[in-house]
Amino acid sequence: MMDPFKNALAFLNEIKSDLSKENQPYLARLQKPQNIVKGILKVNGKQYQAFRFQHNNALGPYKGGIRFHQGVTESEVKALSLWMSLKCSIAGIPYGGGKGGIIVDPKKLSKKELEELSRAYIRLIAKHIGVNKDVPAPDVNTNGQIMAWMVDEYEKIIGHHEPGVITGKPLEIGGSQGRDKATGYGGVMAMKFLLEKIKGLKGKSALNKPPSQITIAIQGFGNVGYFFAKIASDEGYRVVAVSDSKGGIHVEEGLDPVATLECKRKQGHVAGCYCVGGVCDLRKGHPITNEQLLELDVDILVPSALENVINNKNAARIKAPIIIEMANGPTTKEADDILSKKGTMIVPDIFANSGGVTVSYLEWVQNRMGYYWTEQEVDGKLQPIMEQAFARMWYKYVELEKKNKKTTLRGAAYLVAVERIIEAEKIRRP
Repeated sequence: MMDPFKNALAFLNEIKSDLSKENQPYLARLQKPQNIVKGILKVNGKQYQAFRFQHNNALGPYKGGIRFHQGVTESEVKALSLWMSLKCSIAGIPYGGGKGGIIVDPKKLSKKELEELSRAYIRLIAKHIGVNKDVPAPDVNTNGQIMAWMVDEYEKIIGHHEPGVITGKPLEIGGSQGRDKATGYGGVMAMKFLLEKIKGLKGKSALNKPPSQITIAIQGFGNVGYFFAKIASDEGYRVVAVSDSKGGIHVEEGLDPVATLECKRKQGHVAGCYCVGGVCDLRKGHPITNEQLLELDVDILVPSALENVINNKNAARIKAPIIIEMANGPTTKEADDILSKKGTMIVPDIFANSGGVTVSYLEWVQNRMGYYWTEQEVDGKLQPIMEQAFARMWYKYVELEKKNKKTTLRGAAYLVAVERIIEAEKIRRP
């Protein structure tokens, strides 16, 4: 499997020729993080390797989640910190990119050990974070409770309240309404923006049909996948397949995301949860593997779980004409090239899943002003930010097409994001 950071750099370096000659030298600054914090955390006699990558802060404080996973690597976290810089840039929010991780299987820890590990991590990085310096958040296997422990530990160290140092917190201690659904909600917006734009495009007429006839398959049924499925279904789209780490289900007439989630909670996985209209009936669908889900003949494929699931081994067999990347880095560079030649339109991760960090930004704003919005107000602020980000990406895509330059939505998104960072770099650090 391709090294995650090398994969990220391959996409980054591909846009170099589209940058002005004046801007090209600045691209080198984005090829490595500005700062790395590493350490060994000791909990209950065991040691855990931990790190925080701070990629670029030209546009504002570093921003990015903290993941707890036994398979996390430095290359992966470094790549994620780069993608966070690009994601915040294209979203137009005042952040740079960062990411953190601990090599640990949290399922093997007691609640007390998990709390001790979370607090130990903050003690390691405390002098490197802050409301104006670096603002962590949840990621894989971390949640609001872990963020609460981390905020509490940080405030013990500095001696005063500073809720804006971390986002993704529980509502009781300064979290934001609408944060849980934000990434999935933003992804559905991204899908709808694209469907509207391609109505008149050559070769895309098959997608000019009502939502009830547009089929969607979602790999990954965690927070992001579930809310994407629920919101898309609520808006009339037909979600026909979902999966988790243990496999998936395919229900041709369209499944019920809420009933499917309830079924998953009861039995621990989605396999067997053939839920339609609130009723779970084994006769309604059939089991599929994660690999089979990716290759279903659907209109829209939504990878929302792991990195590198679309690669040079399966890209040629992917039938969906549209891919909405809700996971970070789900497509390798080799696969991207194969899909591009096939005419597959990919809404890239740095835009598609930016709803989460955008509402994290809105949480940070609320923390700083001490005034909190309703869920409807948060939703109302998220939509125009997503809409403007899509418009920037689409305008660049069309501009490059008019110049007869071979491009993709990913190439356009990267170019918009990188140019904004470079302009800030030129002003700050010429």
